[in-house]
Amino acid sequence: MGSEQQVPTRGAGAATFASWLVHAYTASGVVLAFLTVIAVMDGDIERALWLGLATMVVDGTDGMLARFVQVKRWVPWFDGALLDNIVDYLTYVFTPMVLLWSAGYLGEGTSATVLAAIPLVASAYQFCRVDAKTDDHLFLGFPSYWNIAAFYVIVLDLRPTSVAVLLMVCAVLVFVPIGYVYPSRTTTLQRPTLALTALWLVSYAVLLTQVPDPGVVWLAISLAYVVYYVVLSLYLTARRSRATPQVA
Repeated sequence: MGSEQQVPTRGAGAATFASWLVHAYTASGVVLAFLTVIAVMDGDIERALWLGLATMVVDGTDGMLARFVQVKRWVPWFDGALLDNIVDYLTYVFTPMVLLWSAGYLGEGTSATVLAAIPLVASAYQFCRVDAKTDDHLFLGFPSYWNIAAFYVIVLDLRPTSVAVLLMVCAVLVFVPIGYVYPSRTTTLQRPTLALTALWLVSYAVLLTQVPDPGVVWLAISLAYVVYYVVLSLYLTARRSRATPQVA
């Protein structure tokens, strides 16, 4: 018998459909970004921040769903990573700057526009780096968490000078080769990190219900997670540095 036997792919149709559902789930982030801009235009800062929470939930779960469904196997010609980057830039970078600029947290006039532009340009550079995510699943350089920065600016009602310092420091850190934890993929302490990330999301929601007077307990829980994230990131960066062979 010279003919090759075809190996049936059972459930291929359902798997392909599931893959497209995951891509659609990721793409919902652009709709959330659009709704966030509308909320900003309406002057509804709290609604904008609630939508920001929704985008983080989507971003934090779509990758796990994509790997579970094996989207690259069933829809190999569609670049889900590129779609994710487009969504992330809009939701993590662009809309937070629109929010801070529109709400007056960046000051007024040309200086406010320039300050908003700096994170936009810095993150545009970062999103185009081929090494933005390391082989051991860390973000290299400040991972464009401008939405989180905007959240704390608003919850803590920071003055424009403080906001300017915060944004400039984070913009500089984009170019500093520190490895930052990728909560859903970094293997070291992954389970406690995921649990603490979930708790942080809860604290985000609770603090939004308490604005403009955030409770001390939930604010402490929220900021404790930030400290944990930074400390773990610095530890992993130091460990990577020690493991890298030194060139004589």
